[in-house]
Amino acid sequence: MLSTGLPQGAVPKLERPGPLRDRVYEALLELITTRALQPGQHLVESELAGHLGVSRQPVREALQRLNTEGWVDLRPAQGAFVHEPTEEEADQLLTVRTLLEAEAARLAAAGADSAGIAALEALCAEGEKAVEADDVDGAVAMNARFHAKVMELAGNAVLAELAAQVDRRVRWYYTPVARQRGHQSWIEHRALIAAITDRDEQLATRLMREHTEHTRRSYHARARS
Repeated sequence: MLSTGLPQGAVPKLERPGPLRDRVYEALLELITTRALQPGQHLVESELAGHLGVSRQPVREALQRLNTEGWVDLRPAQGAFVHEPTEEEADQLLTVRTLLEAEAARLAAAGADSAGIAALEALCAEGEKAVEADDVDGAVAMNARFHAKVMELAGNAVLAELAAQVDRRVRWYYTPVARQRGHQSWIEHRALIAAITDRDEQLATRLMREHTEHTRRSYHARARS
């Protein structure tokens, strides 16, 4: 375990193309999203710089950007801390997610082809394997890919752009409840695939709305426990 609480192997490698500050930002955001850096955790510039193999300046710039976007809290005389989302913040974002993804499911049911449906089935199978292996990170990643594929099959660029804006925060909120949701989440995915296959727009919309609502309720139940 590293001094900042990062599990061994958790620190992503910095991709070389692009400005260093952007690559550091992406690396830190990934660590926050996957909860390798936990909500409320103190972020020490020098330690993060050491883990990432960079100077403190790009880390400082990345933390300032993350503060502006609500991922990090900069406290006078105390330093930087991973933001701890409030119940209201989570509820608002997950409610928006429900609206976007329910419409995506409807559009996918209206226009998905056999290749798209096969892709959903393959992603679902991979997600089920991850759950069976108790691979929480893998299950979270496959869940994100499954929902992204439904969004892609919807064929609406504006809807996809809006969904992309909330995708990382959805992953952030989903990670703590991924094990709790477990197999049930993928049972719901299977039912959604069936509705899309049958081109049942109304059922696909309802199933996606119920599916995302289950995640929202699970998050709130965990937070209160």
